[in-house]
Amino acid sequence: MENFREFEAGPDPFGRRWRVQFKWLQTAIALRHSDSVDVKFRLLSGQESEEKVIALMHPDLLDLSAKSGRPLTDPWCSRLAALHLKHMIETGEDIEKDLVTVGRDQLAEYNLSLSK
Repeated sequence: MENFREFEAGPDPFGRRWRVQFKWLQTAIALRHSDSVDVKFRLLSGQESEEKVIALMHPDLLDLSAKSGRPLTDPWCSRLAALHLKHMIETGEDIEKDLVTVGRDQLAEYNLSLSK
């Protein structure tokens, strides 16, 4: 994924296509006492608008960074979160949630897809 700041995803299980806009990335320790990096996106489809926060656990990111040799950077985290959001939209998985935590194995899969 080259552009995590604005992209299209879909169709979702209901046939809608979504325009996704990156809003922010921040550590969640101050926000909600979570050792994670939170990435917020705005989703738009016609008149519908939603916001989703994708949480990436900091220990998982450190481990993946060390194993893959990839530095832990904001753009890398944002791309991982964007890939998970795209997956959510296209499968309907956890789409009803405003805050979703990505699992360690899923992060590794997304990281592999970024390497291709």
